[in-house]
Parts: sequence; structure tokens; C-alpha cells
Amino acid sequence: MGIECLEASPKRVVGRMPVKGNTQPYGLLHGGASCVLAESIGSTGAALHAGPGRIAVGIEINATHHRSATEGHVTGVATRRHGGRTLATYDIVITDDEGRRLCTARLTCMLRDAPEG
Repeated sequence: MGIECLEASPKRVVGRMPVKGNTQPYGLLHGGASCVLAESIGSTGAALHAGPGRIAVGIEINATHHRSATEGHVTGVATRRHGGRTLATYDIVITDDEGRRLCTARLTCMLRDAPEG
């Protein structure tokens, strides 16, 4: 996928991904690739929010694809909307190199104690 993390905190995570190599047969950015970026950065934020000895497990994601991209990179910004003890929810906006919104997603993660072992 080629995702790189540019910024990470429990409140906000920024990640970037190339369009090349992440397209569907028509040369457009694959919607599934946008979801992978959204879940990757949202889950990173949730794991940071959960803290040491805890894990974040995605339980729900939804995405609306507004427009397509055929070249360059896309950037996702995940912003925490809810951060509790058992759930964390992030709003994710994915834009192209020109700042145009390509996708809006929401991810909810369940927060659990890490398994022993």
C-alpha cells in the first residue's frame, strides 16, 4: 500500500499513500485502498488513545467516496471524535495533492486489554 505516517497522536493521525499501485482496473484510486488508509490511521490513533497494555480492534468503518484520483498521493487525516475506555471513534478525511476531498470515513474501534503471553 505504501502508507507512511506523517504525524501521530491520540487526537490526530496523518498518513499518506501513493495512488500508483493502489488503483482498480480503470486506473482510478481503489475505494478499498482509501478504506485501508482510513482504517490504518484511525486504528493508530485508537491504539495511542488506548495506551500501554491495551489494544484497538476495528469494529465498524464506513466511507463515502466523493471523487477519484489517478496520480500523485492521497493524504488522510484522522481526528478523534470520541475517546472513552472501551470505544474510540475517528473521523477521517482523505484528500488529493490539490486538497480536494476524495473520501470521508468514520472508524470505531473497541479498546481492550492486550492478551497475556
